[in-house]
Order: sequence, then C-alpha cells, then structure tokens
Amino acid sequence: MSKLKSIVYLIPSLLDDEAVETIPSYIVDAVKNCQVFFVENERTARRFLKKVFKEIAIDQYEWFVVSGAFDASEMFKQKIKEGKHIGIISESGCPGVADPGQELVAVAHEMNLRVKPLVGPNSILLALMASGMNGQQFQFVGYLPINEHERIKAIRDLESESQKRNCTQIFIETPYRNNQVIESVIKTCKPVTKFCIAVDLTGKTEWIKTKTIANWSKSTPSEKKEKIDIHKRPAIFLLLAG
Repeated sequence: MSKLKSIVYLIPSLLDDEAVETIPSYIVDAVKNCQVFFVENERTARRFLKKVFKEIAIDQYEWFVVSGAFDASEMFKQKIKEGKHIGIISESGCPGVADPGQELVAVAHEMNLRVKPLVGPNSILLALMASGMNGQQFQFVGYLPINEHERIKAIRDLESESQKRNCTQIFIETPYRNNQVIESVIKTCKPVTKFCIAVDLTGKTEWIKTKTIANWSKSTPSEKKEKIDIHKRPAIFLLLAG
C-alpha cells in the first residue's frame, strides 16, 4: 500500500459551455495534481477539462463514472488505497450539490482524507443571489413530483412552509418540463407570493426575473402576449410567500 495519502478535489464545472471565464485559474493547478477523475459524465468532463486546460494530456488520467449500475465507491476506495489524488467533477456546477458525487465525498470522510472544495459557478446560489429573496433562510428541495396533482400539492406545501418560516424555497425541473412547472406555480400560489425564474445562468442568454404571482399571471406560458417559453433550457425556480 502506498504511503501517499490521497487528496480529494471537488472541481466545479461549467454551467454554460461557453462561460469558461467563470472557472478560476487555480482549478488548473488542482487538475494537474490529480491522477484519477470520478465524473458524472466522462464525455462532457473531458471536453470541460480541455477547455480550461488546453495542454492537458487527457488520456494520462484514469476515468470512472459516478452514475448508472457501476459501483463507483469500491473503485474510489481502491484508488485511495493506492494513494492517488482524485478529482470529482459534476455534470454542471459544483460536485456534491444536487449531484451523485456526494456519496464519494462521504466515503472520503469515512477514510479520514482531506477534501478540498474549489470555488466555481453554482446555479442554486447564483439564482438565490439574483432573486432578491431571503438569503438568510432558504432550502433547496430538488425536483418536484412529475404527477400534476402531486406537484400542485408539493407547491402548496412549499408555499405554506415559506410563509411560516419566511424561507425561500428553491427547486429545479427537467428542462423539458419547465413550462408545466411554471404554469403549476402560477395557478397554485397566492397573488402576493414572489416567484423567480432564473434561466441559462452564466450564459449569453441568461435571464433572471422575480415577480409576484399576480404579475406573472399576466404573462403565463399559455398566453400569446409576453409568452414565457423556457422549454429545454436549464433553469432554477425560487418561491417566497408574501
């Protein structure tokens, strides 16, 4: 067994493929120090690293995918035993946040390793910063239910909790269901509740707006006038009860 003790680097990736400037230069130093990468998607991770580190010898690294049927944790432990420095890369944004990489980070702590989180773009925090909503009390709840009736119930529960705790509720959706979520929120929530839609964060088509439900209802996706259509565009949604 190697006497070298592994370091686990949490390497943030791009939210938008062209927004390379959002990745700090010191990320390259961490990449140079790694021998192994555990990634959510190998193809996009390779493309990302080539963008931020043009001279990278990409095939000199070992690659493992953190999703699907493959049990990444066992291979992760093996590479730790070998003393390899490991980089974890999410599909977009920061590893461990709404990301399967959190399971490997937990293993790293169990094995008493140094975990090094690195600064980079995070859609949840960027949306919260730009929303004008409560940044002192907030929670990220992930995806809402697919079933319409269950989704509406979940939205009502989030609004009720937001009102009780003065808490900003943050959630996401698969991009092809964005418009349905917007319609559900607008028809379910009270007129004074604030609703923020943040789209294409860090990209050239970035679009962030916060309005009350009363104001959003004047421009719902089903209306021709000022139509909201963010179908298949990455988005974050925030809600704060009035």
